[in-house]
Amino acid sequence: MDKHLFLGDEAIAQAAIDAGLSGVYAYPGTPSTEITEFIQDSKMARELGIRSEWCANEKTAMEAALGMSYAGKRAMFCCKHVGVNVAADCFVNSAVTGVNGGLVYIAADDPSMHSSQNEQDSRFYADFAFIPAMEPASQQEAYDMIHYAFDLSEKYKEPVMMRITTRMAHSRAGVERKAEVRKQNQLTLPVDKKQYILLPAIARKQYAKLLEKQPDFVKESETAGWNKYFDGTDKKLGIIACGIAYNYLMENYPDRKCPYPIVKVQQYPLPTAMIEKLYNECDEILVLEEGQPLNEQKIRGFMNNGKRVHGRLDGSLPRMGELSPNAVGRALGLNIEEGLEIPALVAARPPKLCDGCPHIDSYTALNEAMKSFPGGRVFSDIGCYTLGALPPFEAIYSTVDMGASITMAKGASEATLLPSVAVIGDSTFTHSGMTGLLDCCVDNANITVIILDNEITGMTGSQKSSATGRLESICTGLGVAPEHIRVIKPLKQNFEENVKVLKEEIGYNGVSVVIPRRECIVAMNKRLKAERAAKEKAAKQN
Repeated sequence: MDKHLFLGDEAIAQAAIDAGLSGVYAYPGTPSTEITEFIQDSKMARELGIRSEWCANEKTAMEAALGMSYAGKRAMFCCKHVGVNVAADCFVNSAVTGVNGGLVYIAADDPSMHSSQNEQDSRFYADFAFIPAMEPASQQEAYDMIHYAFDLSEKYKEPVMMRITTRMAHSRAGVERKAEVRKQNQLTLPVDKKQYILLPAIARKQYAKLLEKQPDFVKESETAGWNKYFDGTDKKLGIIACGIAYNYLMENYPDRKCPYPIVKVQQYPLPTAMIEKLYNECDEILVLEEGQPLNEQKIRGFMNNGKRVHGRLDGSLPRMGELSPNAVGRALGLNIEEGLEIPALVAARPPKLCDGCPHIDSYTALNEAMKSFPGGRVFSDIGCYTLGALPPFEAIYSTVDMGASITMAKGASEATLLPSVAVIGDSTFTHSGMTGLLDCCVDNANITVIILDNEITGMTGSQKSSATGRLESICTGLGVAPEHIRVIKPLKQNFEENVKVLKEEIGYNGVSVVIPRRECIVAMNKRLKAERAAKEKAAKQN
């Protein structure tokens, strides 16, 4: 078939469609969002009836994917690295239950924290749960690996993780699709009716089965062909290059001829025999891996025979941030030409809320209202509105993880820090804020929750929000008194009225909710453009 110029995310999405996918389950998060969006926009996926709607959060998404696998169908779960934390309970336990239809977990890591609150390494989760993991070095490998991952999952009846990073997700390369598009699996139920019942007596048996598969997973790593040993003429140094780090290594050798022996690692568990061969043949070892020093630590442990192992732990590579060809070149002792420094006349351009964003009017009113409560604090959450921490607003005092605004404000209020106010977006509220509000209602906490409702998931590209049209009824159902659920429209002309409402609810001794509601300006412009295009098309047809 023809080659396609795909993002890494798009290559994964197309591969899943071609490999017989029946459903993708996800919550939007950079750099994984484009995988699900590609499937949603794919005519082929729609014709095949592939399920692709967004889920409320990563936990519900992974559990639904496991349910589709239970029914014998091939399913895929996608999230950014911190999303794995949200789904971790299911992630670890699904390794113990095993799967029925093929199940692939995509974890998109964000080293250097381009749009994240940390740069954790999802490979630790796969290692912790004892499941196989894949790490492609190119878009073509990502495409091909998805087919293999589904096969591997069904062969051993275990979920398989694919770990990618921002550079892989958001860079483009030519990808050749397979000629054959696989049919979706038929509905089939697990042979063992108790397989998914993790009562202790059953869980112990299932866990023993998982441990018994570990030698098979290592054998797959040694023989499947994704991990490769490249011999070299200079045995002073042996290099272990993992995933995209292999590309950074090769960019230091324009002729693609590295003098040192290399083990290219793209499948986990580590290929023990290849690593031992490299270690025994070479004087020292350099480990190149994007993220945290998972493999470096392992090799220092099981190869502890006195040879030096270099990497992030000994300072040969930077301990934090993305790898780069220059960083790898310096670790190799090569002369690296550094780029020019950014001139002082180039002013920094920090991110800011879009012109016309409803959050601008919400924060302006909130700041004015808080002047009447000088000892108070505003706890915020993760979304576009996190930019309220920056000038000119400087309105918030925390952003930790999805949903933490409400529960942190609750804890602070119970420590007698009053008033304690929480700011959370509509999509983040249904993602992981609802349970926190329930805690507040159960304890009758003295807290005001401001749910900034722009009717979409704004920060990741205007995806549908699970909260749209439901916020008031959700808050009522959780126990908030209806008279203390107030909806305001954040506009300059409503400034005085909005400040009045905020002051009233912040001053109320109990749980109150204020919902500033106005459509995201970016989403509105997209909607109006689409409506104009539809009208023009209809006019031409008439």
